[in-house]
Parts: sequence; structure tokens; C-alpha cells
Amino acid sequence: MSAVAHSIHELLSRRVPGYSLEQPFYTAPDIFDLDLQNIHYKEWLFAIPACEIPKSGDYVIYDIGAYSVVIVRGNDGVIRAFHNSCRHRGSVLCKTKKGRNPKLVCPYHQWTYDLDGKLLWARDMGDDFDMSQYGLTVVHCRVIHGLVYICLADNAPDIEPFASVASQYLAPHDLENSKVAFESTIIENANWKLVWENNRECYHCAGNHPSLCRTFPEDARAIGSSSDGAQTSELDQHIARCEAVGATSAYQMSADGEWRFVRVPLNGEAESYTLDTKAAVSLPNSSIPFKNAGSLLKFHYPSTWNHFLSDHALVFRVTPISPTQTEVCTKWLVHKDAVEGRDYDIQRLTEVWLATNAEDKEVVENNQRGIDTPAYKVGPYSVVQEGGVIQFGNWYASTMADKLAPRDQLAAE
Repeated sequence: MSAVAHSIHELLSRRVPGYSLEQPFYTAPDIFDLDLQNIHYKEWLFAIPACEIPKSGDYVIYDIGAYSVVIVRGNDGVIRAFHNSCRHRGSVLCKTKKGRNPKLVCPYHQWTYDLDGKLLWARDMGDDFDMSQYGLTVVHCRVIHGLVYICLADNAPDIEPFASVASQYLAPHDLENSKVAFESTIIENANWKLVWENNRECYHCAGNHPSLCRTFPEDARAIGSSSDGAQTSELDQHIARCEAVGATSAYQMSADGEWRFVRVPLNGEAESYTLDTKAAVSLPNSSIPFKNAGSLLKFHYPSTWNHFLSDHALVFRVTPISPTQTEVCTKWLVHKDAVEGRDYDIQRLTEVWLATNAEDKEVVENNQRGIDTPAYKVGPYSVVQEGGVIQFGNWYASTMADKLAPRDQLAAE
């Protein structure tokens, strides 16, 4: 076992559940590299909404750590993912973040690939050159009810349990027939785990999110994030009301804590994340028959949290960049036939979460700055308000320990 792995084992072994992690987990380059190797390169990652590439040849590049992945819709309508590296001498195939091409053509020597990854043309390679052996290198790719997930591992973990549950909860939300109305990408100067910890609680909301607090409940019991599993009567009633019209809503979490779903009510009679609390889009992309259906909250570690409302959807993607930098990409999805200026106003649609993201950037960066100081010591989480943070910490620690365990066994042998 490497010295780095041994070090992280020591840190994990003395971790106190219910407390923040020790400083190296948020600052050390070696631990950041282990996070990438053992979590981000091995787990399923949310990449894009499928509606972002609606036509054959549409592609998006997703860069994660050392990898660059091309996600493209084929002529058969199937979305596939490939490593963004030509099989000739390794040049990137697609230089821009997104676009549309009838074929994937290497800009270096023009090796040409079909949209399914098959090599179609390679000039002057000799009569004995077998093009069938040089197709693009495939990345595991799965479209789950309009959301595209990829996995960089050679052997991807089983995604079927998540896919089955996700399809039930997302059934009322017509994501395939949606479009990206607006996209925002920000860099938060903080470790990816701090970004997640901030997301998993609303303990900070009253002091930092005045716009969001008009609609989103602060009580952990109202959003299914209490440490003891307690839920408010309002949440229970809301779940029953939504399920009565066929919208699966009850709290459900995977056995390993990697993903969760629950449909929660917004404050009062609020319909959407707007300053006036009313629906932001008049042509909804869900079939739920009432506007105040609240928000279906979904997370899937380590890459995404989401809000699915009666009128539109919000998808967030978390991408680690360095030990103290994280990209947060937010996309607002509306019905594909919704017309800006008629069915929705961009400012009204986006202003609450643009403000919230900016506020979260500030608090998370302040958190990182304090952790960076020699004075930092681990601190206790609130069992009343920070059950979600406790859950994330437990998931991270157990996942890292499990992924590193085979190295221990090899070392022992």
C-alpha cells in the first residue's frame, strides 16, 4: 500500500462520525488525487441532460480530472460516449466544448470516425491496416429518463437499481422533450466535498439565501434530511397528495447512501423558485396536475443534485478541478416548445438560483479559507439541521475505505 493510501487510512480510522473531516481531506493534493482515482473515475457521473444534444451529430465535451469525454448523439438517435482522443496519435477530436458534426474528424491528420465510434477513413496507412481495430475508445454511457450518466471505470458498477428508481420518480417530468433555457458555470474556490456539504444542509440558508428562503423550507425535517429520519406533517401530506396523482414522491435512499429521492413542498402555496413564488414557466415540462407540486429533490454522489418542479427543472453538476477548486454547472430545463418572452422570462426563471449559487460560492470559499489556516480543528455538525452533511460524510468515508480495501489486502499478501 502506498504511503498516501496508508495516510488516508489513518485519517479515516480516527474520523469521528458527526464531525467535519480533518484538514487534509479538504486541502491535500494527494488526497484529492485519491478522490479522483477512487470515486470520480469509478462511479457513475451525471454529465448532461439528453435534450442538450437533440440531433444527430450534436456533441458535448465533459472534462473530468485527467479525462476528456465526447458525448454524442448518433445517426440512430442513440447517445454514446467516447474518450476525446484519436486512436492515431492521441490528438483531441473535438476542440470546442459543444457543437454538431456529421462525423468525428481528428483535426491533426483527419482520421474520420462515424458517430458510433467506428473508424471510417485513415489516409495512407497501408494495405494491411485493419480499421476495425481502431475505433474510438468507449466510455460507459447510460441515458436515464433524459439524464446522461457516464462512468470512466473499465468495469462500471451496476446502475440498474438507480435507473429503475429514477425512472419512477422522474416519470412525470418530460426531460427528453425539454430544452436548456439557460446555463451557468461558476468556479468555487473550495474543495468539492465542501461544495457538497454546503448543499446538504439549509442551516446556513436564513443567514445567506434571502431569495431562496421565500420558497424553499429551511427545516431539515421538511426536506427529508433530519438525522433521525423524522418528517414534518406537511411533508407527509405533500407526499401523499402527489402520489395520489401518480407522482412517486416518498423518501428513498440507496442502501449505500449514494443517491436519494424525495418530493418536498415549497413554503406555503409557492409554485416555483421565483421571487413572487408563482410558476416561472406557463408551458410546463411535467404532467403533475397542480402547480404547487413542490420540488423533487434528487442527488447522486459525487456529481449531481437536482430540483424537478411542476413547471421546469434544475440540474446541477459538480466537477472537481483541484484540491481547492470546484466547477458547479447549473442548467434550467423548460419544455422544448416553451417560447422565451411568451411562456417564460429568463430573468424571472433564473434570478433566484443565480443569486443562491453566488451566495453559496461566497460561503463555501469562506469555509475553505478558514480550513486552510493552521487554527482549523474538526467541529461538530448539528444533529437537528445537518443530518444531510453527516450522511454525506459517512458515504464519503465508507466509499473511500471500501475502494482502498483491496490495496490493503494486496499489501498484506
